Amino acid sequence: MDLQNLHPYEHDHRVLEFLAALSYRSGDLGRYLHEIASGVSRLLQSDWSIVTVCQGDAGQIVANSLGQTDGEEGFSVHGTLVSEISETGQPLIIEDVRQDYRQCKLPEEYLCYVGVPLRTLHGKVSGTICSFFRQPRQFTEAEVRTVELFAERAATAIDNYRLYQQQQKFNELLEQEVATRTEELRIAQTRFVERERLAAIGEFAAMIVHEVRNPLTTMVMGLSYAKKHLSTVSAHDRLDLSLSEADRLQQLLNEILLYAKPQVLQPEKVNISEFLRELLVHVRELPEAVDRSIEFSNPIGNVEILGDLNKLKQVFINLFRNACEAVSPGDVVTCELVQNAQTEKILVRIHNGGEPIPAELLPRLTEPFCSTKASGTGLGLAIVKRILTAHGAELSIQSDARMGTTVSVQLPIAAKSDQFSQFPSQ
Repeated sequence: MDLQNLHPYEHDHRVLEFLAALSYRSGDLGRYLHEIASGVSRLLQSDWSIVTVCQGDAGQIVANSLGQTDGEEGFSVHGTLVSEISETGQPLIIEDVRQDYRQCKLPEEYLCYVGVPLRTLHGKVSGTICSFFRQPRQFTEAEVRTVELFAERAATAIDNYRLYQQQQKFNELLEQEVATRTEELRIAQTRFVERERLAAIGEFAAMIVHEVRNPLTTMVMGLSYAKKHLSTVSAHDRLDLSLSEADRLQQLLNEILLYAKPQVLQPEKVNISEFLRELLVHVRELPEAVDRSIEFSNPIGNVEILGDLNKLKQVFINLFRNACEAVSPGDVVTCELVQNAQTEKILVRIHNGGEPIPAELLPRLTEPFCSTKASGTGLGLAIVKRILTAHGAELSIQSDARMGTTVSVQLPIAAKSDQFSQFPSQ
């Protein structure tokens, strides 16, 4: 089909048929631009047609009539025909490059060229439609107008696609923000419910402890008096057992109060290495540590954390005692400091051999009244967990028969630590 020889009415009718056949759906811009490039080539009977988009000195071929591109082919706009069209905003026609005074450069084997600008809704040139011919030829006004009609469609599609992409990105950001806010609300609600629950537990525990402690004190006084006035060995043995159980009950009451009490912190900067070295001097004197060796290694040097000194002592004494109780005399417990460069946190790892903790118990170890020890209250690790949570720290426990048991405490470095004191009841 040769548009040059058609009657104007037939020309316009044929062009409208091509335009009407174009179909664009959001997100399928490449196929649509390929149809435009192919339509221009068929109407002009060109050997090759392309659609380019430009931004500054960077250009990209986004569609061509020879086949749909798998991706965008980039090129430098500077000094090209595309650059001239973008600067003038007018169509550029080269009927025979061999006779063109501008000394324009066309791809090899092509002698003739027509290019028109793609204009945005605001009149800015965003790219071009270009057709190349191996043989020289002339162009009618109707043919140039035809390419401009296709260029208008292409520019509108590109603008719509960019708007579509922007809307998609906005929707994704909005969904992400909604998800983030929802998660923050869920966490805040969980913390609120937990604070309310702990407050209720604390009030109830304080009342129960008060009611139990008074008669318990009276009973202990009576047992102590009886021990002084009874002379038989069997009576003394029974009284010693009763007093021992009374002491254990007293310890349980104290731990219940400690667990239920809000964890109000008095934070200060703590050199974690010096803190652990000084603490281990006292830990090695505990009955549980007798005949056990506790080795400390610190390959990272001096690092400060933000924490409540007394409560951190309570945490690590509990963890070291547990580790020593889990091994036999002559065995070794190790403590190592590790810095996590990605999270900017300090990891304290306490490792011991001995019998592994059953896998089914591991997730429940920090729950109240869950214990692996026959005489344990089951509140030690629950209290440790509450104190560390108040510090913005994390506690994890791994245990198996091959590697033994490792308790890891991850603490924020002081310079990067959050103001955890805003959650005093955690």
